Order: sequence, then structure tokens, then C-alpha cells
Amino acid sequence: MPRPDLEVANRAFMEGLVGYRSEIGIDGYLGIEVREFEAGRLVAEFEVADDHVTMVGNIHGGCLAALCDHCLGLVLYPVMAPGSWAATTEFKVNYLRPVSGGRCRATAEIRSMTKRSAVVTIEVENEDRMVALAQGTCTIKLAEEKPQVG
Repeated sequence: MPRPDLEVANRAFMEGLVGYRSEIGIDGYLGIEVREFEAGRLVAEFEVADDHVTMVGNIHGGCLAALCDHCLGLVLYPVMAPGSWAATTEFKVNYLRPVSGGRCRATAEIRSMTKRSAVVTIEVENEDRMVALAQGTCTIKLAEEKPQVG
């Protein structure tokens, strides 16, 4: 499925995130690092750590869901008007295989986008096998809609 024709509104944001790894939040806990970023497409990954693995030997599905949700919103920022923000309104994850180690790599692609909403798909691979598929919708709050204080 072809991606929509998207114009980059914030190239510095996009380029500044390649190689970035947060130290805070769920993305920091998981160790998510942005590996590739272009208009409408983002690749991010994390290394499964011992503290991600449950007593049954696999990571909790919430780790993959957090990876998907993180990528779902982040992929939108370079193509939204500066100062706008995105909020996930819904997303669904299909878990295909268990993960017990290695790297989890998510590829997020914008499938449809208007000024006020976007639909994104995310494919997650682990050790060259598909382990999850997700799709979600984000609401976009435009910068000019922010209330003025003062």
C-alpha cells in the first residue's frame, strides 16, 4: 500500500532523533532507539533486557504495545505543523509470536493523514521474524488551536 504524499514541516526534529535514546519514560525504560526516520516512516528498536522478561520466559505484550504506541505518535511529528501535537485515540495489536530475547524492531508508516487525524501501521520484528502487527489512529491538535494565556 503506498504511503500518502507527505511534506516535511520539521526536518530538524526528524534528523535530530536518529540515534536518539531517551533516559526517561517508557521509551527510556525499554531503551527504544530511533534508527531511521523519513517523512511518513520511522524505524525504532530496543534490545530485550533481563528485566523485560517475565517469569514464564517471554516479554509481556505490553512491552510491544508500548513500542507500537511510541512509534505511532512519533512518526507524525515531522509532517505536522510545528507546535502541533498528536494523541493516540485508539490502537490494536495482533501478537503473532512470543519474544524472549534479541532486538525488537518496529517500522511505523503513515497510511492516511488529514489536518486532524492520522492512521498508522506498525510492524514489529524480532530476530528476522514478524512478532506483532498494529494499527492505530491519532488525533492531531493544531498549534493554532492552543488556547492563549494572558
